[in-house]
Amino acid sequence: MSKTTYKSAGVSIDKGEKFARQISLDVKNAVSAFGGGFEFGKFTKGMKNPVLVSSADGVGTKLLIAQKLGIHNTVGIDLVAMNVNDIICFGARPLFFLDYIGVGKVDLKILSQVMSGIKKALKECDCALVGGETAEMPDMYKPSEYDLAGFCVGILDKSKAIDGRKIKEGDIVLGISSSGIHSNGYSLVRKVLGDSGIKKYAKEVMAPTRLYVRPVLSLLADKKIKVKAVAHVTGGAFYTKITKVLPGGFGMRINKNSWDIPDIFEVIKNKGNISEKEMYKVFNMGIGMTVVVDKASVKAALSILNKFFPTSIIGSIEKNSNKMTLV
Repeated sequence: MSKTTYKSAGVSIDKGEKFARQISLDVKNAVSAFGGGFEFGKFTKGMKNPVLVSSADGVGTKLLIAQKLGIHNTVGIDLVAMNVNDIICFGARPLFFLDYIGVGKVDLKILSQVMSGIKKALKECDCALVGGETAEMPDMYKPSEYDLAGFCVGILDKSKAIDGRKIKEGDIVLGISSSGIHSNGYSLVRKVLGDSGIKKYAKEVMAPTRLYVRPVLSLLADKKIKVKAVAHVTGGAFYTKITKVLPGGFGMRINKNSWDIPDIFEVIKNKGNISEKEMYKVFNMGIGMTVVVDKASVKAALSILNKFFPTSIIGSIEKNSNKMTLV
């Protein structure tokens, strides 16, 4: 009778260790085999009250499409974006990132593609990779399946935190364009498009989430621009996500004709016979990030943001008990 080993149970320690060694070449500020350290002293220079800001998020069921299509080099970008884009809504600079990958079977080729996306995104954001975890769980996932989660920490001066409390009537809402669907609403996307539609619109469906760190930090660096609020347009979109920044008694009036809506949203709407309200409740509809500024700052803000991604005036703040008015 042969002896039972971890490998016979479906877990390859050797492959896991090989992948870990590959990743370790890119890990910065590591201090031991059991955790990662990060020296952030230089980032606190000039801050009176440094505060750490954290975020944890995943990619959702977009991963099912990635695995079906065999496209793995962009979901790592999505993973980083979903975390760092939340961090900067506070006005925080992302410092470091950790990833978690749960797999049915360690496939070095696939995991290397996933990591290539993570590293590419972190480089664009000037954010360090300080560690992570890869767990092989054959009883949890099928051999070809994997799941992703990320954790990010950023820093800001508490006195400069962006929380929406200074919003007032007449302030302007700017919309920074998205690359498409980003990483929310994919359960509905999969149901509406089906396998044939997903293959047909693979490019649009798999377009990675945009990284808004550099444009927003560039905006915040201009002391003349009064930024009142920043919102990452994800699940809940126009009706619950971007309105979270509003103080009591204020609402947003958004003009739906003020930006170009990517064609993929019209495809989804028509194929699924989805109401307009549902579309704006589930999807970003072409706006990945919103920024609220005072009127005097609009011209300068647009000048900065348009250097990165197409940005336009999409609405304004008004006194209204109805948080969202789409016209």
